[in-house]
Amino acid sequence: MAGTALLMIDMQTGYTVDDGVRDALGWPPIWRLDTVIAECAELLTAARLARIPVIYSKQMGSPAGSLAMNPRAVRHMQSRQSRVPVLSAAQQEYRREIIEAVAPTPEDLILEKTRHSFFAYTELDPVLRSLAIQRLIVAGLQTNVCVEATVRAALERNYDVALAEDAVSTDGPDLPADAPWDRAFTTPNYGRNPNYWNELLDAPSPRTP
Repeated sequence: MAGTALLMIDMQTGYTVDDGVRDALGWPPIWRLDTVIAECAELLTAARLARIPVIYSKQMGSPAGSLAMNPRAVRHMQSRQSRVPVLSAAQQEYRREIIEAVAPTPEDLILEKTRHSFFAYTELDPVLRSLAIQRLIVAGLQTNVCVEATVRAALERNYDVALAEDAVSTDGPDLPADAPWDRAFTTPNYGRNPNYWNELLDAPSPRTP
C-alpha cells in the first residue's frame, strides 16, 4: 500500500511489568491489554507482508525532567512520590523497552518522544514526508493520551488517519477504543474512521481517485 505507514505508539514493557509503579501512581491496569498486544502483533505481521513502513514511538523521560512536564502532571507525580517504589537503572531501562511480542524488526524505525504527540519535537513528520506517506494507520497505547494526541497532530498536518480500534486501549474499560473519534472527528469533514485493523489494510486512501 504505497503512501501508507503504520505508527505503533508506546507499546512498552512499563505497561506489562508488575513493579508497583502504576498502582502507586493510581493508574488502573490497561483494559484488554493481552488482546491488544496480540492484535498489534498480527497487525505488524500483516503490515510488513504488505511492505508498509512501520514506525514505533518510544516514550522517554526528558533530560530536563520536571521542567519539561505539564504542571498538572508534575503535581500528580509529587503527590504520590512517597508511594512509588525505587527502581534500579536496569529496571527503569526495561520499562522503556518495546514489548517482546510486538518487537521491531531491523527494517522498522524507532523514534523516541518525550511528549504525548508522536509529532511533538521528533523527526516523525520529516521522515513521513521523505517516504511520501499520506495515510497513517495508528495503533498502540493509550487511546486517550498518546494515541489521541498523535491522531490530532496528524490531522493538523493533513495526513489521512485511520485508527485501528481493536489494537488500542487505555486505563480501564470506561473509555472505548474510538473515543478520540467520537469526541473530535465525527463530523461532516472527517467522518468516523476507526475500524478493525484488517479492514484498514484493505481500505484505499480517501485521496485515491
